[in-house]
Amino acid sequence: MRIRTSATATSKHGKQPEPEINVTPLVDVVLVLLIIFMVIAPNLQEGTPVVLPEVSKVDEEKLEDALEVVLDDKGQFLLEDKVVTKAELFETLAAVRSKEPERPLILKAHAALPYGTVREAFASLQKVGFGTVALKVDACDEDGKS
Repeated sequence: MRIRTSATATSKHGKQPEPEINVTPLVDVVLVLLIIFMVIAPNLQEGTPVVLPEVSKVDEEKLEDALEVVLDDKGQFLLEDKVVTKAELFETLAAVRSKEPERPLILKAHAALPYGTVREAFASLQKVGFGTVALKVDACDEDGKS
């Protein structure tokens, strides 16, 4: 009588049995990972909670007399619908400020301008010394549509 080892073992039909991989533990691990990611993902998207400042209603009467400076899509300054250089603009604004220091100043910048250009212009206008310097924007809904 001969004893067969596992290396030489054959089935009844003379073929060696094929090994089977048990996938149940693999499926269990994948499902647990899926559940973990489903629980963690919403927390990752929310980020750190921050209290945002509230916007009060704009005082329309105060801004009626405002001096408007326009920054067009080419980056040129316009004052009273005339293209002016930066030096001319600040010279005129300094003269207006000396006569009317409480007069508000509004910057209307074209939407296609890069943020850095608009911010630089806004900061320059603040340095002139007007009490109120504002940036005029179009109102939009929560989806970002005007």
